[in-house]
Amino acid sequence: MGLMYEDVVVISQAEKPGDCTVITVNCPDKTGLGCDLCRIILLFGLSISRGDLSKDGKWCYLVFWVVGKPTTRWSLLKNRLLEVCPSYFSTSRIYSYRLENQQQPKPPDVFLLKFWCFQDRKGLLHDVTEVLCELELTIKRVKVSTTPDGRVMDLFFITDTRELLHTRKRREETIHHLEAVLGKTLISCEIELPGPEITACCHGSSFLPSAITDEMFSLELPAEQPNGFLASAPVSIAVDNSFSPSHTLIQILGQDHKGLIYDMMRTLKDYNTQVSYGRFFAKPRGNCEVDLFIMQADGKKIVDPSKQDALCSRLRMELLRPLRVAVVNRGPDAELLVANPVELSGRGRPLVFYDITLALKILSISIFSVEIGRYMIHDREWEVYRILLDEADGNLEPRNKIEDLVRKILMGWE
Repeated sequence: MGLMYEDVVVISQAEKPGDCTVITVNCPDKTGLGCDLCRIILLFGLSISRGDLSKDGKWCYLVFWVVGKPTTRWSLLKNRLLEVCPSYFSTSRIYSYRLENQQQPKPPDVFLLKFWCFQDRKGLLHDVTEVLCELELTIKRVKVSTTPDGRVMDLFFITDTRELLHTRKRREETIHHLEAVLGKTLISCEIELPGPEITACCHGSSFLPSAITDEMFSLELPAEQPNGFLASAPVSIAVDNSFSPSHTLIQILGQDHKGLIYDMMRTLKDYNTQVSYGRFFAKPRGNCEVDLFIMQADGKKIVDPSKQDALCSRLRMELLRPLRVAVVNRGPDAELLVANPVELSGRGRPLVFYDITLALKILSISIFSVEIGRYMIHDREWEVYRILLDEADGNLEPRNKIEDLVRKILMGWE
């Protein structure tokens, strides 16, 4: 018989403010499913306070207790979660036939959103980013330029989760929402498929200064904790092979942060490690406990000490420094750098640019230009945000204050 498709994802909304909404997923298993689900939950701005995961090799059952917002679109969240869940065909021979005969999905078209404004105002870029996120438009790259007379030209390279941006109705809907937030400052707004000449000129710099790459992207934890993305509380990771005859137990104690479960799951996904059972619990005062029963892709425990050390070291790094942040000199100006690790599947952490622009809006700092690019550093791909800060009014906050607030917003500590 099996489950009805609408029962694969069940969302039981909180009965009163402050209570958790419970998300239950019951479907065939696939490698990295937990990572994909946690990424979508993070994309909708939800935090996971508790989680349970159980798998038998073919089927999985996951429960997330999440803290939502009054504006959360639960029906849309359910649809997005359903999209990453394998269908019931994955437990039958029909699925193997389908996999052999189906083509790889076509990557979504990238559109150019271009608009001019009479003047830049503090928070403008964040307001635009918020509108695009609400419309399920994913920002792939941004180019912001300010002319000497104060006008601003913004180029957003975006993809549409709904895959409707090629239609006139969807483009008009997007422009209408932007007109509402930009008001009379908007001069013009267009959405089109970019030509190769536009795409080429907006790629930005193809390299980062060596000093930046050495300091920001080191894969070793520093002996002392600088003002960066290191948690104030240490992370404890223990490995136990005696608890289960078939699984390795990973126990993690540390400080909670936004996207913590996603950071763990994407790391395990990149290591091709399967989670058979997992439990997460956020304790008072921002601490958390995690128990994961895992095995290698071949179905065996992780008994090699070098593999255990490598996995624990990577998990510790990803939990202490999931992103990198710094304010550096760019000629005579100040530049904010934020680096976001990219999964092996090619996807980066969601809402990073949203959080960056929110922090700068709170600090009343204007943005002169933005470049978003991907770089291979230390054999790993990173999505790097380079934001040139506008110091024209002379009121730029101290650099450590900028770094600190950006870090807190990204980590969910503010």
